[in-house]
Amino acid sequence: MKLFLKFADRLSNFGAYLASFLYIALVILILTEIVLRAFFDKSTMIADEYSGYFYLASVFFGLGYTFKQNGHIRITIITSKLNNKAKKYIDIFASTISLAVVLFILYRVILLTLDSYSFEVLSEGVSQTPIYLTQIPMVIGTFIFAISILAFLLKRLKDDI
Repeated sequence: MKLFLKFADRLSNFGAYLASFLYIALVILILTEIVLRAFFDKSTMIADEYSGYFYLASVFFGLGYTFKQNGHIRITIITSKLNNKAKKYIDIFASTISLAVVLFILYRVILLTLDSYSFEVLSEGVSQTPIYLTQIPMVIGTFIFAISILAFLLKRLKDDI
């Protein structure tokens, strides 16, 4: 189990690094577009489209790390008044439901990506980017998120009451 928890930790950190890299790429792309328009009266023609792709990918890559760092919204108005044993059971229940929902989302995102690939769907922008390429980060990020939730669930199950 320690090996899996270490894997989950490294995987969520890797997702955070990817998200950070994409935010940097996003800023560079936007700055390039600004400089080209302001000084050379030119355009990359893809800055709007690709900045959206980079942003979407960075959000999905960061989900697992955010969960690991307790960065997602948690409603603690009830749990703050409970003892540790009750908190543990609520955490187990909530993380089980969350894992089921995220696994369903992962399944649907995989189907969406496969459909986009099989139908050869292209973006409507100038770049004509295959849409499945922009959906792959959704699959990877949702997978990392599911692994992070599973690691949390296993930690809570392992804890002594």
